[in-house]
Amino acid sequence: MLKPFMIPHVLECGCDEAGRGCLAGSVFAAAVILPPDFTNDILNDSKQLTEKQRYALRPIIEQQAIAWAVGEVTAAEIDQINILNASILAMHRAIDALKVRPEHILVDGNRFKPYPFIPHRTVVKGDATYMSIAAASILAKTYRDDYMVQLAQEYPHYGWEVNKGYPTPQHKKAIREFGCTPYHRMTFKME
Repeated sequence: MLKPFMIPHVLECGCDEAGRGCLAGSVFAAAVILPPDFTNDILNDSKQLTEKQRYALRPIIEQQAIAWAVGEVTAAEIDQINILNASILAMHRAIDALKVRPEHILVDGNRFKPYPFIPHRTVVKGDATYMSIAAASILAKTYRDDYMVQLAQEYPHYGWEVNKGYPTPQHKKAIREFGCTPYHRMTFKME
């Protein structure tokens, strides 16, 4: 059972990213502030849910959240600042876009650069611990998946509608055969 919050009686924002391990495409992050009475029986870490469950939960999260936003950092930016910094920047961009300012930030993982004037806490496996982080993981994943499906129409040889830019054998074979696109992360190794 996921926990509703870490600190009671504060506006707490959960953050998570999607696409960190990909060879192509932007990294996305989401920030979500859920109401204290939010409940949902199937809400969980996006990796534990089916695609159908993630897309069923997305409008519920968007409609019931106090605030939510998605941030993106492009492949070119990732190559300039590295994937860790890009993941953190995507989270900062998502927080920047929130219509309500949180009083505390919960971040999935163990690395984060402080957001100005708002305390934070990193939580390893936070997406399987706190509802707001799980909700953020679902938004980040579904928005990124939609983005990769859209890019797949422009670059059909890479199978992005299926592999979402991850280093699958099919994706690596397409890179060897057709080369890289402007959406590939040039600093990433294929091994």
